[in-house]
Amino acid sequence: MALSLTTAFLAISIVLSSAFSQAIGRRGVIFTSMLCAAILNIVSMFTPNWHSLLIARALEGLLLGGVPAVTMAWIAEEIAPEHLGKTMGLYIAGTAFGGMMGRVGMGILVEYFSWRTALGLLGAICFICSIAFLKLLPTSRNFVQKKGLNLGFHMQMWRAHLSNTKLLRLFAIGFLLTSVFVTLFNYATFRLSGAPYSLSQTQISLIFLSYSFGMVSSSLAGSLADRFGKRTMMMSGFALMILGSLMTLLSSLFGIIIGIAFITTGFFITHSLTSSSVGAESKQAKAHASSLYLLFYYMGSSIVGSAGGWFWLHGGWSAIVGLTVFLSLIGIFLAVYTSHAKAH
Repeated sequence: MALSLTTAFLAISIVLSSAFSQAIGRRGVIFTSMLCAAILNIVSMFTPNWHSLLIARALEGLLLGGVPAVTMAWIAEEIAPEHLGKTMGLYIAGTAFGGMMGRVGMGILVEYFSWRTALGLLGAICFICSIAFLKLLPTSRNFVQKKGLNLGFHMQMWRAHLSNTKLLRLFAIGFLLTSVFVTLFNYATFRLSGAPYSLSQTQISLIFLSYSFGMVSSSLAGSLADRFGKRTMMMSGFALMILGSLMTLLSSLFGIIIGIAFITTGFFITHSLTSSSVGAESKQAKAHASSLYLLFYYMGSSIVGSAGGWFWLHGGWSAIVGLTVFLSLIGIFLAVYTSHAKAH
């Protein structure tokens, strides 16, 4: 529930932060979000009860929304088009590393220490990273600050992006990506913790080391797209997710882990390329476009990730795999169609 609250408020904040950054600047929004979220993470370790922890996590989600959409907009504005795919891939690789450390590192810490210690340590690391970010990120060269913008302007920008059919298909791909990825990872935990595997929480958390494949694949996605074409690589990403999903039907634990590695690799390839495509396709108000992509992205995580519970209860793991393969096939279709379609 704490994670769901954080994600829900994160989705809301992503949309709002894109509007704020247009008026006050990208760098300041990202730094403030990182710093305040780190402080809240440290505060969370001292919460006296469950309700206060939920409030702290919800506020943290609200603050963290200032990071992903605005960062994607900064990259799209400041990086030359020929290097956009590679740079976005490196950013996505960084998020993969953070996700891996959060899953694996925190899982191990909780096993040997308390969850309070784990939260405090994570908050301290994030605090240091926020200061490093402020020192290392160069000043924007292409950002044009627009003060005094009213709600009507932001609504107009969001409406314009949603009217762009190519962007809308990219948003749909983002929705499908997290629908497949989060659903598989969510219910793989239940499958592996039960018979015949009966893995401990620490053993299950180590499976998230497969995120390292995502770090490599996302950082290479731009170069691979330059060589083989973006459409081919986006389709290949979804195809890898299908292959990985089918491999998890094997009874062998080794086969399941290989399948999870394929799923992770495919996800990060397509996510990296889709993210850079959103930045390249949006000619104005790039933060607004990025925020819509991430809104769809987290909607997939929340909606299908939760709905997957029905499939798990009524059909077990086979039903989960069937659902994710079906969604991945839709993703392949959209990847093909997006590459040929013209924006309206």
